[in-house]
Amino acid sequence: MSKSTNPNTKQIENLIAIKKNRQSTQSIKILSKSIIEGNIQALSESITLLESTKNSDQKLAQGIIQTCLPHAGNSIRIGITGVPGVGKSTFIEQFGLSLIEKGHQVAVLAIDPSSEKTKGSILGDKTRMNELAVHPKAFIRPSANAGSLGGVARKTRESIILCEASGFDIILVETVGVGQSEIAVHSMTDFFLLLMLAGAGDELQGIKRGIMEMADSILITKADGENVKHANLARLEYKNALHLFPLTANLWTPKVETISALEKHGIEKAIKIINDFKAHTKKNGHFAEKRSQQQKYWMSETLKEMILKNAYAKPNFNTLKTDMEAKILKGEISSFHAAEQIYKNLYPNE
Repeated sequence: MSKSTNPNTKQIENLIAIKKNRQSTQSIKILSKSIIEGNIQALSESITLLESTKNSDQKLAQGIIQTCLPHAGNSIRIGITGVPGVGKSTFIEQFGLSLIEKGHQVAVLAIDPSSEKTKGSILGDKTRMNELAVHPKAFIRPSANAGSLGGVARKTRESIILCEASGFDIILVETVGVGQSEIAVHSMTDFFLLLMLAGAGDELQGIKRGIMEMADSILITKADGENVKHANLARLEYKNALHLFPLTANLWTPKVETISALEKHGIEKAIKIINDFKAHTKKNGHFAEKRSQQQKYWMSETLKEMILKNAYAKPNFNTLKTDMEAKILKGEISSFHAAEQIYKNLYPNE
């Protein structure tokens, strides 16, 4: 039986009290309990705390994550990326609604390192996902404005934990645009889905080999009307190209299919591919192994972020950095030596 997403009056009163006193241990208990009970308002409030730059909010958020952690992990995490104009929002809406029809609860998160400037382009996507956005079994969250890819990625990964604890068993993590964010999404998901267009010239142009190598499946979108022929040709091209790549550690052969979210065909094929992948990797142990490796990776990444934050907070850091940048530009010192000098000045006893 799925968890309720409608908070009762008492829960709303508790949330109002939390906003007035976010730092209390009681706040952690109330929010965590509400999240685990499937309260969407509590989930949203907790992710807002997670995205906050205030130390007090971060402490509270980490307390909530720690409490929710034992209730997380029971989902399939799906990364979704694609070239501009591929129809990602349309696909995600139809894909999400189909999964909900099958009894799942779907959360959609985004990684957009540019969102501090653009104010999160998933906000536009959310307005286009009209039906999914208001569905009681769905949750759509804009990208965090963390100012850096590392910061956005960490907060998205922690948001996954909260969504899972709240009962969402399908987590869709989408990239905004094509770039470095694919690596971040791949490092926090179980299955990586690449959406491509057909009929735009050389099908293998405009997409990095590395992104194709990460893909567990490629879907050729907009395979409808006069574009069906082009989509089928593109499918063969990608299928042949993928055969040239070495077999991955999970011993899975990436699948290539055509879909049309507009005509709603191919969605069932996409769901079957993901279910087959999950069964395959759980059977050979790679599903659990990949998650273990991801946990270690994110611990290392978080540690790096903390060390950098500590260095940047030193009172003489900005002066040192400016001086060394000037010397680099004058050709007086190499980048490596400049970094070494900054480090020695910041940590003279090491």
